Amino acid sequence: MIATDMDDSAKRLAERIAAQRAKPGFALDAYFYRSPRVYRTELDEILYRSWLYAGHASQIPNPGDYFLYDLGEDSIIVVRDQDDSVHALMNVCRHRGARVCEAAEGHRTTFVCPYHGWTYNLDGSLKAARAMAVKPGFEPAHYGLKTARCVVYEGLIFVNADSRAADFEAPLRTIEPALQPYDLTNAKIAHRQVYPVEANWKLVLENYQECYHCATAHRAYAKLHTIERLEDEVQDITASMLERAERQTGVPSVTHAHYQAYGASSGFGTCVYTSRYALYDGYRTGSEGGQPVAPLMGEFKGYDGGAGDFQIGPLAFMLNYPDHCVLYRFTPRSRTSTDIELVWLVRGDAQEGQDYDRGAVTWLWDRTTQEDQYIICRNSAGVNSRFFEPGPYHPEFESLCLDFVDWYLDALEQPQ
Repeated sequence: MIATDMDDSAKRLAERIAAQRAKPGFALDAYFYRSPRVYRTELDEILYRSWLYAGHASQIPNPGDYFLYDLGEDSIIVVRDQDDSVHALMNVCRHRGARVCEAAEGHRTTFVCPYHGWTYNLDGSLKAARAMAVKPGFEPAHYGLKTARCVVYEGLIFVNADSRAADFEAPLRTIEPALQPYDLTNAKIAHRQVYPVEANWKLVLENYQECYHCATAHRAYAKLHTIERLEDEVQDITASMLERAERQTGVPSVTHAHYQAYGASSGFGTCVYTSRYALYDGYRTGSEGGQPVAPLMGEFKGYDGGAGDFQIGPLAFMLNYPDHCVLYRFTPRSRTSTDIELVWLVRGDAQEGQDYDRGAVTWLWDRTTQEDQYIICRNSAGVNSRFFEPGPYHPEFESLCLDFVDWYLDALEQPQ
């Protein structure tokens, strides 16, 4: 249980934002993790206005296949229609509000509300409303399931609940040279796992955005990845990797770099970023021994000792090795709980037990995420102490946290 301030007014929120801006470069005050008003404002002004990763196209290969994407207290049905298009439908009956779909995934020809039997087509339109013909002026076309906007890019499905959301397809194309060679459209999910964390979503997100903690908290990860050191300490290793990357991978655009996230985004909630960084010499991929664990992805012909780093939307990230890709998604569940979901992707024609071992593919990031669960919960306990006083972010290791906080405070100041 976390104590809350009963005097949590709009005025108080404005005062805390002003106080936070008065200390640029410092971590967020505890108020932003504890306040119910802040959390409600985040849902309205950030989370439901952003492009969020919902799932992979391989989860719904056939018309009628669907899965649920839950965010906060809401549920969204992601379904493939008969014409092969993908829809994002709000899981709320237009009659009295019951959820029309309960199973986390499955196959349907229609969605039928279990309460009063209203029936919806796969595109969300109302197919039948039992006996409602007796109501004068009832027009079925006015009572389809509410929808979210939906974009499918390289097999990745993104949704946005804001009908006025900024275009996401153009920003996605800016990272296409680096991402497309992995052929995620035809990749397969080797494993998915959710790691619940009893902490505010921002603590979870900030933890991912910085590697200041990597050397102390993630020994196995830090043994392989140069990002755990300051840039000037590993610049020779990085330069050597970048010099050989195209030649050894066979991918001409593998070193493509682009940053357009948070305040630099072309539109609200359209964060995109990519760069390639080096593994330490002798390591080729993100595995227990740094050696290959699956067939090469997409267009890759070899290993360069590098990894592709990506951000796609405010809450989704990828770390892509030549032989497998790891997608991170952060989903707020409440003010004090967050799900970390990891999706490991391998080449689409790879066969488990023959071409890859699931345990070997998942070993490093499963271990790393369990370590994150522990340190984030310790972080949450400290942040919620009455004695917590925010300290300064590291200017290099925590630079993405600095960008995030500036963007976040701007978003909170949207008209209430």
